[in-house]
Amino acid sequence: MDALADLLDGPRARGAFLLRATLSPPWSVRIQDEAPLCLVAMVRDQAWITPDEDPAVEDSAVKDRAVKDGAVRDRAVRVGPGDVAVVRGPGHYTVADDPATTPQVVIHPGQVCTTPDGRALSGEMDLGTRTWGNDPDGSAVLLVGTYQMRGAVTRRLLAALPTLLVLRGDSWDGSLVTLLGKEIGKDEPGQEVVLDRLLDLLLIAVLRTWFSRPDAQAPGWYRAHGDPVVGPALRMLHADPAHPWTVAELAGRAGVSRAALAQRFAKLVGEPPMAYLTGLRLAQAADLLRETDATLEAVARRVGYGTAFALSSAFKREHGVSPQRYRETLSHPAG
Repeated sequence: MDALADLLDGPRARGAFLLRATLSPPWSVRIQDEAPLCLVAMVRDQAWITPDEDPAVEDSAVKDRAVKDGAVRDRAVRVGPGDVAVVRGPGHYTVADDPATTPQVVIHPGQVCTTPDGRALSGEMDLGTRTWGNDPDGSAVLLVGTYQMRGAVTRRLLAALPTLLVLRGDSWDGSLVTLLGKEIGKDEPGQEVVLDRLLDLLLIAVLRTWFSRPDAQAPGWYRAHGDPVVGPALRMLHADPAHPWTVAELAGRAGVSRAALAQRFAKLVGEPPMAYLTGLRLAQAADLLRETDATLEAVARRVGYGTAFALSSAFKREHGVSPQRYRETLSHPAG
């Protein structure tokens, strides 16, 4: 398994929040749900996404096109039909028909919907099964998918993303958006699971396309995959992270000296080989804690730690909580 496949194997939506929004201008929705990740697919008309802080749109093609179209006004980024935006939380942002439109709706944690002054809008904008908005025949149609649980998206994936990225509709095959649009309004047995998996597939398709662009500011480990020295070392680490790797063994298998591998790896990836391996192991441990009922001892063995105590110590340094507490939090999320 390569690093990108390993990274994209992480998203696991569970009861994700999905809806179709149909809106007539003027409209503006303030997002304060602090979810770790949200996808917005524009089906019809256009919208502007304005993060509270500089969106750090790392795709230069998006920047260039936005500037050419007059679309960047302060921090706002335009999304048009076929475009998909990925917004990384927990920062707040606004989605509107125009950056100047004053927010009429605020989305809080737990998808609680109110007016800006706090009046509940629980049913006023409900337009049917997973359909929401101010007009059932509104000119603007958006599909929104939100990962509500932090454990559903790994830290490694979030760390690899800018605050906001936009994939233009003419740069990829958007058939998954069409499929999601057909499924999102259905109310059939098992439909939530179907929608969770479609959201995962859509996220993976968007990120795979984005990472592959030559002008995307992809993370160091992704760019390093094409390096004749570091690339093989990365693939070895991801193929068997539980192996008791040393820099010397990696260098020997890559056909270079220990010093050469260590220096080149740190330069291209941004951290030494063993630090990268530690991060990889702990990310996989978090996935196992989230996705399985394996004991901590079993998880430790699977990711290359000799004892549960050793894994617990390293995990707490990385995540700030013990593995047991991490698993409990995922089982009983706050809010």
